[in-house]
Amino acid sequence: MSKENVGIVKAWELTVRKSQTAAATKRRANSIFAVMSVAHVDEEEEEEEEDGCNASPGEVYHAEKLLSNGDFYTGQWADNLPHVHGKYLWTDGCMYVGEWHKGKTNGKGKFCWPSGATYEGEFKNGYMEGKGTYTGASGDTYRGYWTTNLKHGQGTKSYANGDYYEGEWQRGLQDGHGRYRWMNGNHYVGQWKNGVINGNGTMLWTNGNRYDGLWEDGLPKGNGTLRWADGSSYVGVWSTDPKEQSGTFYRSGSMAGNVDFDPQKVFAVDLNDCRVSTGEKVLVLPSQKMLSCPPVVEGVFKPSKVCDYSWDSHGDRNGDATPRNMVEGLGSIQLDDLDMRTARTRQRASRIQPVKRQGETITKGHKNYELMLNLQLGIRHSVGRPAPATSLDLKASAFDPKEKVWTRFPPEGSKHTPPHQSCEFKWKDYCPVVFRTLRKLFKVDAADYMISICGNDALRELSSPGKSGSFFYLTNDDRYMIKTVKKAEGKMLLRMLPAYYNHFRAYENTLVTKFFGLHCVKLTGATQKKVRFVIMGNLFCSENTIHRRFDLKGSSHGRITEKPAADIDATTTLKDLDLNFIFRLQKFWFQELCRQVDRDCDFLEQERIMDYSLLIGLHFRDISYSKDLLVGGARPSRAQTPRGTGDTDSGMGRFSNVEVDRNLLDPTRWASIKLGVNMPARAELTVRRTDCESQLIGVPTGELYDVIVYFGIIDILQDYDITKKIEHAYKSFQYDPTSISAVDPKQYSRRFRDFIFRIFVEDT
Repeated sequence: MSKENVGIVKAWELTVRKSQTAAATKRRANSIFAVMSVAHVDEEEEEEEEDGCNASPGEVYHAEKLLSNGDFYTGQWADNLPHVHGKYLWTDGCMYVGEWHKGKTNGKGKFCWPSGATYEGEFKNGYMEGKGTYTGASGDTYRGYWTTNLKHGQGTKSYANGDYYEGEWQRGLQDGHGRYRWMNGNHYVGQWKNGVINGNGTMLWTNGNRYDGLWEDGLPKGNGTLRWADGSSYVGVWSTDPKEQSGTFYRSGSMAGNVDFDPQKVFAVDLNDCRVSTGEKVLVLPSQKMLSCPPVVEGVFKPSKVCDYSWDSHGDRNGDATPRNMVEGLGSIQLDDLDMRTARTRQRASRIQPVKRQGETITKGHKNYELMLNLQLGIRHSVGRPAPATSLDLKASAFDPKEKVWTRFPPEGSKHTPPHQSCEFKWKDYCPVVFRTLRKLFKVDAADYMISICGNDALRELSSPGKSGSFFYLTNDDRYMIKTVKKAEGKMLLRMLPAYYNHFRAYENTLVTKFFGLHCVKLTGATQKKVRFVIMGNLFCSENTIHRRFDLKGSSHGRITEKPAADIDATTTLKDLDLNFIFRLQKFWFQELCRQVDRDCDFLEQERIMDYSLLIGLHFRDISYSKDLLVGGARPSRAQTPRGTGDTDSGMGRFSNVEVDRNLLDPTRWASIKLGVNMPARAELTVRRTDCESQLIGVPTGELYDVIVYFGIIDILQDYDITKKIEHAYKSFQYDPTSISAVDPKQYSRRFRDFIFRIFVEDT
């Protein structure tokens, strides 16, 4: 290493040491790994630099790089990227020393922040993943397991204020079983959920008092027992709402009650010093620093020597920061070529048309205009009707199918209903207490719910009914979907409602459709027509455009889109034999998916449900359209599939991991990522080799695309009744019984989950 480069490294290390006690300086946004000429080098080092740049592809050699944005790297190098082992110093004072793989931290290493925080442990693909120790600037220390920059698995955390936690973590928060000890000596042992005490657990105070029982959101809720050090106890139901609180106080050595004891004092006094510390947050993640490490694109920027830049008198690069002198190694690409490529990329991007909104707005004169008004009036009445606060622990009577409320809506209005311009109708609410509590469980604000469905904006009717004959309506904000259901489907929902409710209480990450209400409109007059509605969450309500959507059952008979190719667009729902991707999920999400699919399928199987689907929506994070790509493999082209906007001549550029959306890796965005919602993944293109319908999943091609994926289980109201049994028997004579949709719920469940575990795989 030359004397000047030795000086550079020492100066940088001094900068890092100084920055350990100061705030991080402003980061530069310029790209790196484009080498520039900043200092004179002796002839010997220039020869070494040439040898390194002329290294054969994949060859590893030692390099010292002062990068175009001022960062510095020293260590092993291959294919114009850090590789094997090296030290990287950022201009803001961050530093990483450890193992690399093709430009990403991978293996064992140490990352230091300018605040003084450090992480030492395992990395994978740029993320903190595996076993490692994080020590924050304030003194917080976590030792344990990580996945994708989040604490996950067994781990301990010592807080700067003296508190201590030991137990299970999920997605960066305490979740599962754990023990928390406060600095004052109080401690809790039991269940946690999303970072708060939740479930069954025990609180022990230093004064000898003890609470054993249920908790919710960090406070006693439900059955529990408080015991004092002198042997006295209070047994009953706990709640912050005095109206829900009930129990009996027992003195030590006697059974006499004491009405003077107020359980609310426990919430106001005893638990006041038992607040869980949030600790400090990691504001800049190592993977975010890796985002500024784009690889050199083949044939565009792969310099074999140092490139000279033109600088003005202030030290800034002139113009658009394009190298003026393209030396050997750049092939025949000149500035004009680069300008043409840029123009071609912009032209291609300008051809991407925004996806049109689904459905036809229902305006005055539409055949279903009055029906929409009736629906909105009924919902406004149901949601706005005063009702007592309900606990999540519902009585069995609330689920009785006979539990329904009829309301008459005359045009002139009544004591309970407003005047309106529609015809007279009757409105029925089924199990109103249950659905009101479900909306509470789903964290749906009543006012927002009412505005979405009953606001000034009209509903949109989808262009055609589904195979079942049901019509679908979307709210203007896309948050809710309203579906007409048959009488048998309504009965099915009411029959399974207790199990459905308990399933959602037990598994917040369930993929099963969310139902917000079941209603009926009965028109008066000669027709006496009844229209039943169920209100569901719209799986594809997102700020991201859904470019491709699939309805998948895991069967092959008839599971192909029958539309002409010209009519297929981003709003078309494709089927099993149209699917031409498998989806690679990060380890944590893949494991969570496997667990939840098993739970959901077990629930549906127990309720004798079949014919349900997995609805998948894909948002390609950088797209253009290629008309020559086949959907589903060796079949005539049916739909344009989004492709990467690479600058290669074929227009088939692939996404690389370093081009991941920065916003997605922002810690504040993790809260919006849930199983099946806003999930980052990689879609691998597949191709079917034959037209054989038995080949549901094509052969992976290795061509990967960064996507955001949405998915959920829909159409869960089909019972395996006599009609479906006859359909199964009839079709079994003509087709392979395993290929048809109508099969026994147990067989359907097994086939469905096997199919899902083939199209979703762990991203290794």
